[in-house]
Amino acid sequence: MRVLGAFPEAMPSSNSRPPACLAPVALFLALLLHLFLSSQAGDRRPLPVDRAPGLKEKTLILLDVSTKNPVRTVSENFLSLQLDPSIIHDGWLDFLSSKRLVTLARGLSPAFLRFGGKRTDFLQFQNLRNPAKSRGGPGPDYYLKNYEDDIVRSDVALDKQKGCKIAQHPDVMLELQREKAAQMHLVLLKEQFSNTYSNLILTEPNNYRTMHGRAVNGSQLGKDYIQLKSLLQPIRIYSRASLYGPNIGRPRKNVIALLDGFMKVAGSTVDAVTWQHCYIDGRVVKVMDFLKTRLLDTLSDQIRKIQKVVNTYTPGKKIWLEGVVTTSAGGTNNLSDSYAAGFLWLNTLGMLANQGIDVVIRHSFFDHGYNHLVDQNFNPLPDYWLSLLYKRLIGPKVLAVHVAGLQRKPRPGRVIRDKLRIYAHCTNHHNHNYVRGSITLFIINLHRSRKKIKLAGTLRDKLVHQYLLQPHGQEGLKSKSVQLNGQPLVMVDDGTLPELKPRPLRAGRTLVIPPVTMGFYVVKNVNAVACRYR
Repeated sequence: MRVLGAFPEAMPSSNSRPPACLAPVALFLALLLHLFLSSQAGDRRPLPVDRAPGLKEKTLILLDVSTKNPVRTVSENFLSLQLDPSIIHDGWLDFLSSKRLVTLARGLSPAFLRFGGKRTDFLQFQNLRNPAKSRGGPGPDYYLKNYEDDIVRSDVALDKQKGCKIAQHPDVMLELQREKAAQMHLVLLKEQFSNTYSNLILTEPNNYRTMHGRAVNGSQLGKDYIQLKSLLQPIRIYSRASLYGPNIGRPRKNVIALLDGFMKVAGSTVDAVTWQHCYIDGRVVKVMDFLKTRLLDTLSDQIRKIQKVVNTYTPGKKIWLEGVVTTSAGGTNNLSDSYAAGFLWLNTLGMLANQGIDVVIRHSFFDHGYNHLVDQNFNPLPDYWLSLLYKRLIGPKVLAVHVAGLQRKPRPGRVIRDKLRIYAHCTNHHNHNYVRGSITLFIINLHRSRKKIKLAGTLRDKLVHQYLLQPHGQEGLKSKSVQLNGQPLVMVDDGTLPELKPRPLRAGRTLVIPPVTMGFYVVKNVNAVACRYR
């Protein structure tokens, strides 16, 4: 290729000046020649194109927290536990004699301990006495009597100064104070009540027809609760016992109707309104099911439905999520008990507290399918370590989070769901490693890329302790082992939990959240007004 230029054949004399019109022509020819030579040399770089703000590879997220007043305050026993009746399906399991299991349970105190589930509707309580202690005894009353002292001594899920709070019985949930023979009296009360009200089933009463072939409406259920309350009050042990219900299932249309009828009759009788939640009906087929933001958000809609009915009849009444599992039918091995399931669990804790649910009871503490915190060999699973960190670091006061740069601008017809979820609480005042006024963030990153967060406002230039929880081993998200800041978490021995060591970050450092991980971040010495006092 050649570049040709047209010049006049007769050149002007040396003392003559070039015409003014030749200057732009010469400039154009020089530019054309430069572009030609660049292409010949192989310089084929594309011209820079402005990217849309949502397509930037790196977005710095600015994070601040309101420190003057909490937006919510939940129960000190917010994260509580449940034991499923499957542990006694083939004979009573002497779980309280296990030092290891008691150590694991004590690590999650203070909490309510609920003994319940669908199978409790079919347990038969017989008042038989047998002084012998052996597995496979004659009945629950025998077990409860012989192990009454063990229940008290073990301090399972309790704050020692407050006494043992055991929410336990097959048909309703009671809070029992630590007293001699309390369990035995409860067995006798169950017998009396079941003989009086054969149609009363309070564990998911909306499924009563499916399980028993008979139905109960909300009004009748409310009347039964009122009658139960009248039976409890004359008995000294239960005169101050708390009563919770109706423990409905997922709030679909028929369930909401049952709750409406119940609240109209017995809304003032119960101390808290309860329901249960299962994220996935059926078995999970792949690990990515646990990372779907649409699935994580289903709980928020259920909360609003329950609150609407409750506030219609008893505004301000406490609400409990009395049983939450990731998947139904006992869960899926290597998935429901893996690191991946923790995204649902931690988001559940953050969302419930943020929307004002007072207590959430995890089903189950151990030995029930694959949704448990502790496996059949009493080894803690990833959700246990997540719960332990939550208990150690998170206090009951919820704080408002303010972020900038978190979401893209949504396009018409498209919903942008958060894959980066940030919650903030006052740091647990029982944790003596941190002074009052400190704030704890917990962050879920579902993105496949790391995210950078810059603390701003009242959090700017503060020292931060990082507790980053990641899967340990070659299984990745399917791992049943976890590491904290790169160190595997394992029990020291049957009576000792490991020390949860933070990684200190220098003041003002940007928080880097690795892809598909969870972490807790304690911002020290913020002196937050909302967190100074209990």
